Amino acid sequence: MFSKLSSSVLRAGARRAFHSSARNNAKVVVALYPDPVSGYPPKYARDSIPHIAGYPDGQTAPTPSAVDFNPGELLGCVSGELGLRKFLEDRGHTLVVTSDKDGEGCTMDKELVDAEVVISQPFYPYYVTAERIASAPNLKMCLTAGIGSDHVDLDAAIKRNMTVTEVTFCNSISVSEHVCMMILALVRNYIPSYNQVVNGGWNIADCVQRAYDVEGMDVGTIASGRIGLAVLRRMHPFGCKLHYTDRHRLPESVEKELNLTYHAKVEDMIKVCDVVTINCPLHPETEHLFDADMISKMKRGAYIVNTARGKICDRNAIADALKSGHLAGYAGDVWFPQPAPKDHPWRTMPFHAMTPHTSGTTLSAQTRYCAGVREILECYFDGKPIRDEYLIVQGGALAGTGAHSYSEGNATGGSEEAAKFKHGK
Repeated sequence: MFSKLSSSVLRAGARRAFHSSARNNAKVVVALYPDPVSGYPPKYARDSIPHIAGYPDGQTAPTPSAVDFNPGELLGCVSGELGLRKFLEDRGHTLVVTSDKDGEGCTMDKELVDAEVVISQPFYPYYVTAERIASAPNLKMCLTAGIGSDHVDLDAAIKRNMTVTEVTFCNSISVSEHVCMMILALVRNYIPSYNQVVNGGWNIADCVQRAYDVEGMDVGTIASGRIGLAVLRRMHPFGCKLHYTDRHRLPESVEKELNLTYHAKVEDMIKVCDVVTINCPLHPETEHLFDADMISKMKRGAYIVNTARGKICDRNAIADALKSGHLAGYAGDVWFPQPAPKDHPWRTMPFHAMTPHTSGTTLSAQTRYCAGVREILECYFDGKPIRDEYLIVQGGALAGTGAHSYSEGNATGGSEEAAKFKHGK
């Protein structure tokens, strides 16, 4: 278990959007989502969380020297500060934390210019574009507090010889649970049924006219890495026929254990599946993979669950397929950009079960990814090697997990639209 030290930032009161320390050595700037509207700290529903020491593939959970928070605390918002302030200030570094990350003149842009390390979460990403990298001559590392570094222009990071890291596997199981929840919510028509109760109704026919059993359905995953394989394992007991496609085929023993059908091409898999779950990284090869042409090859009445990245799907093609009835439902928690503008079509399209990007930022997951952020920073400041599985870019090339899972390129184009939400649009 991590060492527990009382946090220096857990104080009731204002819902903060900016907080900076005064001492200066290395400067670390962090973009986090805003505090709860009801104030910080919240009233927690539980007194503790289970301790997770390792992951199914044998990788250990993060192993920092200590942490300055209690497991289960809300750390991903501004006042939570990822539990980093005491650690960084004790070492003489400067920490700047803000939720103001989008649009011209935002706080993050102003603070980035002399920063050495920039940190943000996939759930509320600060898009580290080539222009932003060029504005920060001291910038040496982009660190993702979570999994998925597509908000960083990897080409620009490679050219600048920067390091890009993420806390691999920290919330993969969290996301896989979310995927299974959303598959069931769509197929069982849960949200309209829930709304019947909330709105004072009791029309069972309205609830079940689009409700089915997942048993016997063909369920396939785009990618069978940490999240995709975890989804397959969790759907196996439901009696589904399971499929997958990935550029790295699973061991034969796993295929036999789960009775999996492998497809070399996405197109071959989706045409036989009733449910398709997207679990691949976003990079140039997967950007808008699910466009109108790809969706047209799916079964009429199929469902898509996307907790990977919103930009893997063409947002207008998804909305059109739901309106036409070709897709029976779409669910996920990833959008592009994030936060999604208020006029984003996925907010109002029919038969959806969308949430904000929450699947990987449960309080349980935050404990792990905040510990992982600290582990990476300890290695960075102490000149020790960072775990290979945490590396995306290093030494002017894709490295570690990045070399295995990503393609060189840039997927941040269009991210400036995120400023629309900031301005109430």
